Amino acid sequence: MAWHRRWKQSTQHTGLALALVALALLGGCASKPVSSDRDGPLPNPPAELLKVPDAVPRLEAIRIGGPNKPYEVLGERYEPFAADVPYVDRGLASWYGRKFHGRPTASGEVYNMYAMTAAHPTLPIPSYARVRNPANGREVIVRVNDRGPFHKGRIIDLSYTAALKLDLLRGVAPVEVRRITYAEIRAGNWQRSASGPANEPTPVFVPDSPPGAPQRETTAVVAATGLTYWLQFGAFAKLDGAEALRQRVAEADLTLLPLLTIVREAGMNRLRAGPFPSADEAQATAARLNEESGLDATVVTKR
Repeated sequence: MAWHRRWKQSTQHTGLALALVALALLGGCASKPVSSDRDGPLPNPPAELLKVPDAVPRLEAIRIGGPNKPYEVLGERYEPFAADVPYVDRGLASWYGRKFHGRPTASGEVYNMYAMTAAHPTLPIPSYARVRNPANGREVIVRVNDRGPFHKGRIIDLSYTAALKLDLLRGVAPVEVRRITYAEIRAGNWQRSASGPANEPTPVFVPDSPPGAPQRETTAVVAATGLTYWLQFGAFAKLDGAEALRQRVAEADLTLLPLLTIVREAGMNRLRAGPFPSADEAQATAARLNEESGLDATVVTKR
């Protein structure tokens, strides 16, 4: 539902205007229309963004329906994969910033341009992917929580920080995208580079079950209970309060920055970090933050 917020930095102003009209007719989640001004960075970005750690792949249940339902944009139909499938593709990457910072993503999470996230037209939400810049060999791991981009030839839209770490802030550039599967997460294989040799055929997509098929039994580690564990730091009527607290938490522990998200729930903006693999690990993190930085957080369980 949040895929209508992806366009940016395009020289095709006429196409952009038509896109916004078409998407307004489709009716999306955002209450405010996307303006036609150019996207870009915010002034005074946080220091040391290059030290922000990559997203850490976790076993998260793929959502049924919602952002993984088939959808149509500008006459093109997209069918997201709703199963744990391997995926590799090569194409152009773009990035999105201030125009969408603080807006809901397709997953319902609020977009944080300083976290290690990305938008993809069809990868399951949530998913984790390794993105490689072949021009310099740099790689990052991002969490896919949004839809887009919808320009021909572009295969992924990166957060500001992910693009910075790949040295892609200057514009659209070729990348390789590989989804990290549940099997790789369990085995810890995602910690090693999955990039293939330079002469590997392109692109390659090898699903092990058809899109939309029921999840295999191997996903039962998460799906058996359907529970995820989060730390909640506070709830605010205004987004500014949640943003200020997010900055404070990030300054206290930079490793938490990729896990921080603001969720709009029951009329409040709730700052959370997660998901954690267990309630015990979430509680241990909360205790450490309280001892080291005086931050209070409670463990919440979500389905």
